[in-house]
Amino acid sequence: MTEFIGKAQKVWEEFKDYIPTYDEVCEILEKEVVSIEDVAKLLNVEDKNSILLMASKAKKLTRENFGKVILLYAPLYISNYCQNGCVYCGFSCRKNYKREKLVLDEIENELRSMKEEGIDSVIILTGEDRIHSPVDYIKQACKIAANYMSEVSIEVYPLFEEEYRSLANAGVVGITIYQETYQKEDYEKLHPFGPKKDFEFRLTAVERALLAGFHEACVGPLLGLSHPKKDVLCTLLHAEYLLDKFPKTEISVSFPRVRSAGTDFVPKFFVSDKEFIKFLIVARIYLPRVGIVISTREDARLRDALVDVCITKMSAGSKTTVGGYATQEERDAQFEIEDRRSVAEVVDSIIRKGLRPEFTNWVRGVNSL
Repeated sequence: MTEFIGKAQKVWEEFKDYIPTYDEVCEILEKEVVSIEDVAKLLNVEDKNSILLMASKAKKLTRENFGKVILLYAPLYISNYCQNGCVYCGFSCRKNYKREKLVLDEIENELRSMKEEGIDSVIILTGEDRIHSPVDYIKQACKIAANYMSEVSIEVYPLFEEEYRSLANAGVVGITIYQETYQKEDYEKLHPFGPKKDFEFRLTAVERALLAGFHEACVGPLLGLSHPKKDVLCTLLHAEYLLDKFPKTEISVSFPRVRSAGTDFVPKFFVSDKEFIKFLIVARIYLPRVGIVISTREDARLRDALVDVCITKMSAGSKTTVGGYATQEERDAQFEIEDRRSVAEVVDSIIRKGLRPEFTNWVRGVNSL
């Protein structure tokens, strides 16, 4: 499976200093099929006119393949116990703060509050700790969530195939798992100890989930941990690999940027808004039928601008603390969010764009018949 990483790195080395002209950008955008070499060139575009042209092509492809529907979801953190020493994360066991875990009644209260806010699609999240957050605990939480929500996904530590199958049987349909960085040397430095140190086991988690019966998967890096363009190339080839192997599933990509998490960590690379926008646009141009997700890590202004160009799914009303929907208490968060608008405010913004906000992935339901 790791061949796609080697291919991405090879393409990057070949084109890292190549700056295409405006005419060459036009030629690339006129192609029926864009190659990964073309992608490497587009990632180096700097002039405004070329980027605007790329954005226009991305918007056209988005409307052709996804219409005007924007799927909405919200995360529910049920535990922040973690055994990993990730140097950049607010849940790292290096941090000395109160660890929390919701009991099942509290999980139900949270879900009830989310439902009252208009949320109907949830991602269940935990830290990486099999002792405090065993698979059965996650399964029970997902069962409760399935009683309240139209769609339940997970963003938890990597599991074995049979464990994913038990969650699929409990009503889970999707998985989100970030590789953080596809550059193994950097990955090992960023994850000095803990179960997350196993690069390959994390990388192959999505395949195990899809083999176990999941219908949706979202992959990506955490931009800033390693060279962002290399990680973007790897992500796009990872998504393409998954599409080829699981043609009936829905694959999405996401490119969250490192945010403050109450640690001393300073990102190795800075990703500007301009670069971030370009990454999303290029992702759409290369993979027209792949979903693109944007979270509340990004501010309202940027999210509102991109939702009309290439975004197909976004979070709304997010809390990155354990609980937070029912209690509204101030707690330590995994990272700081930028878009603090309510679900109703996000929905209103989408409608004013002439788009249709949805919490149920009807396309998945139709495809699974």
